Amino acid sequence: MDLSHLGGRVRAALRARSGPARGGISRRRALQAVLAAVSALALLLWWLLPSGGPSYPHRPISLATGVRNGVYDLYGKLLKADLRTALPGVPVDLVRTEGSVDNIKRLVSGQADFTIAAADAVANYQGPGRADLRACARLYDDYMQLVVPRDSPVRSARDLRGLTVGVGQADSGVNLITRRLLTAAGLDVNKDIKAVPVGIDKAPGMLLSGRLDAFFWSGGLPTAAVAAMATPVDRIKLVQLGDLVSRLHAMGPKMQYYRQAVMPADAYPKAQRGQAISTIAVANLLVTTDHANTGLVERLTRTVIDSRDAIGKEVHAAQLVDLRTAVFTDPLPLHVGAERYYRSVKP
Repeated sequence: MDLSHLGGRVRAALRARSGPARGGISRRRALQAVLAAVSALALLLWWLLPSGGPSYPHRPISLATGVRNGVYDLYGKLLKADLRTALPGVPVDLVRTEGSVDNIKRLVSGQADFTIAAADAVANYQGPGRADLRACARLYDDYMQLVVPRDSPVRSARDLRGLTVGVGQADSGVNLITRRLLTAAGLDVNKDIKAVPVGIDKAPGMLLSGRLDAFFWSGGLPTAAVAAMATPVDRIKLVQLGDLVSRLHAMGPKMQYYRQAVMPADAYPKAQRGQAISTIAVANLLVTTDHANTGLVERLTRTVIDSRDAIGKEVHAAQLVDLRTAVFTDPLPLHVGAERYYRSVKP
């Protein structure tokens, strides 16, 4: 918008003010003209400039999520709805992917602006663009889930020898963890089981139809696709994996991102029949690169924290997003925009 006419009014008024005095009325008129021009300019700038937070580029952004029916997928949809208000003028495109490993690849290649990824997958990535990765927030934990039919004799991962097992899609975080778990259990994924690379979008149906004997899944609790398998008829059970934690940690420093955890008895009430299940958990991070606009990242980070309760009504795992833990984003440093947000709300 052309502001030159306002500048002209200011200059003319100032010239009149500095010229020969023609009495009090002339001086008052000159001063009034200056004040009117300045007020008009200030009002126009207030209307043109972004309000309610830092400025940001008004262009489309993309968020890489995960497989259909997964927690990343649903979380991304709900976050997108909140970003319509938080980032007016910025269309958000959701991109379905195979999961964490695929997400990081898309981010560093420029195919996505933001993504969600498990901390172990981030730490494992050592390809091009690794040094550019930055975190916006620690979100919630994924719990590793080994699902089998209710009448299955499987009691631990060691019992999977010779069985047909869903191990997650090739570039998923599920696949990364599953391979490590099977190694910790003393099994070779290429020899000791028949590994099927399917995700949560297909694995439940394949298990119920007998095409799989078991499948692994890593996701927030509860995952809707797993919960649906236990209703209205109790058809599945979950197998403990907690006995593998110490073996995992002994496999090297990259295993530090796994911690012993317990799936509470009410995660999948019918499938668990009132019993808590010992397993492993890993943190999820909201990730971008250091090229992302500072104002954009600050606003997006604020939205993630502020939307916790609303999103948590549908994605229960999101209830665990917390301002006090969001800054712990190992193995990544925080983006400067995220740092600005956390400093702004620090007590």
